[in-house]
Amino acid sequence: MPAKTIKIQYFAVLRELRGCSEESVQTVASTAVELYRELQAEHGFQLDPDALRLAVNDELRDWDTPLNDNDSVVFIPPIAGG
Repeated sequence: MPAKTIKIQYFAVLRELRGCSEESVQTVASTAVELYRELQAEHGFQLDPDALRLAVNDELRDWDTPLNDNDSVVFIPPIAGG
């Protein structure tokens, strides 16, 4: 399966852990959950996918959403209010 380029945006705790707010990655992940699991293993993200919201190409999506080359993915962690 050929690699895809995916643009990723991080917010809140994920941004802090990753040390950046966005990046482009090369991946062979076929779904959003596979991509997150790759990133989780690489960067030590502690949040489970069930704790996050997901947007693909500016639309809220399910974790089994297929990914295509040049998609934009946003992982949205829970936000603490006050």
